[in-house]
Amino acid sequence: MEYTQLGRTGLKVSRLVLGTMNFGPQTDEADSHTIMDAALGAGVNFFDTANAYGWGANKGRTEEIIGSWFAKGGDRRDKTVLATKVYANMSLDDGPAYPNHDKLSAVNIRRSVEASLKRLGTDRIDLYQFHHVDRDTPWDEIWQAIDVLVQQGKVLYAGSSNHAGWHLAQANETARRRGSYGLVSEQCLYNLAERRAEMEVVPAAQAYGLGIIPWSPLHGGLLGGALRKEREGGTGRTSAGRAFDALQDPAVRERVQAYEDLLAKHGLEPGETALAWLLTRPGVTGPIVGPRTTDQLASALRAVELELSPELLSALDEIFPGPGPSPEAFAW
Repeated sequence: MEYTQLGRTGLKVSRLVLGTMNFGPQTDEADSHTIMDAALGAGVNFFDTANAYGWGANKGRTEEIIGSWFAKGGDRRDKTVLATKVYANMSLDDGPAYPNHDKLSAVNIRRSVEASLKRLGTDRIDLYQFHHVDRDTPWDEIWQAIDVLVQQGKVLYAGSSNHAGWHLAQANETARRRGSYGLVSEQCLYNLAERRAEMEVVPAAQAYGLGIIPWSPLHGGLLGGALRKEREGGTGRTSAGRAFDALQDPAVRERVQAYEDLLAKHGLEPGETALAWLLTRPGVTGPIVGPRTTDQLASALRAVELELSPELLSALDEIFPGPGPSPEAFAW
């Protein structure tokens, strides 16, 4: 496994991030523990979760599964860089949130940290991420709450998720004025088929020293051999969701077919190549992989060792061109 610094911090994390969103809803506790053991054994030390994972009436279940894995001992907690998130309405009936029971007010951050720590069975969260933008809470209030948690040792670093480039600037300029450390990472939708982050989010993250943690690196299965699986009669993630919707567009199907044909000529697997491509992108700490099985984890691990030639990278750019930097992308 390769390691890198998380943004401008001294924290060393693996180039792959273990996403745990499937733990509970699709993967039971025993199999989730098996996957986490396999990941840690392979050198993946960066685990990502969220307080809402488990979904619906089972919100928080994923954190509980991770907590029961930590409880097995063997230095599992100390070997793991643990990231979780705050923002969601944690009402188990998915009804309207009670006032102050969601988003990023100081009171909800404090409540949510304590609840996550209890479910995770730990005394600290290494990376506490804001799952979405809260347009109603000022950054001064957010940083005041985080600074207290850092002083208490309950949170070590703060990160964002699904924030625009100007939000990253606003957050870290506010932190600078306060003498706070600010955001150290941004978790965003970024992959070969969805490169809009390159216009504003990636440059802002690089300017402020944030590590970029792409989620949905296979774009919901679109980049994982979707058309090949379709021809083979396979079912799974591409039968619904982001990949299925995208494939209804003939232009998208044409690009995906060109992608799969190109990789077939090189003897490469589409999913592994999509992950390897992200590892070549400036500012990327590591993509989040969400395996439901150990076989899927093994495939993701192979991507770390995969070297893509300049010629192949150029060919991928031709199939899935990026938007270009801002403001040149739209100004000239």
